[in-house]
Parts: sequence; structure tokens; C-alpha cells
Amino acid sequence: MANLTVRGLDQDTKTRLRIRAARHGRSMEAEVRAIRRDVLAAQELPQDVGLGSRIHASFAASGGLDLDLPQRSGGPRAAASE
Repeated sequence: MANLTVRGLDQDTKTRLRIRAARHGRSMEAEVRAIRRDVLAAQELPQDVGLGSRIHASFAASGGLDLDLPQRSGGPRAAASE
């Protein structure tokens, strides 16, 4: 495994990184790895991939979210015109 040292990081960037890491429950080092992984993964998508796939790829690394969706009542219906 390779090591990387980042020097000359301004205080504002360091503070924002620390806050972002805390929000995600990670160390600053783990947060930098996650950011790097996400950015490089997004760049690897072919240009012919649609917007929906790009959005999904951007958020997939965060683990997703399970929602309790209500059951639909009735079938599909036509849109009302005014």
C-alpha cells in the first residue's frame, strides 16, 4: 500500500475536511481516501453514460438510503388537464 503526504494545506481546507470527516464518522485520513476514491471512480465513467447513472455513481459510495415507500392505491390514471 502506498503512502501519500499532503503538505501546504491551508487552514480553511483542513478545517472543512475535519468537519466533513466528523459528519461521516471517519478520520481525516479516511475521509481523504473516500474523496479520492469517489472522484476517481466518477472520472472513470464512460462519456456515453447517462445523467442518472452518473448521479447514482456519485452517491453509491455513501451506502445509499432505504426508504419506506407507501403502497400505491389504485392504478395509473391520466394527468388532469386544465
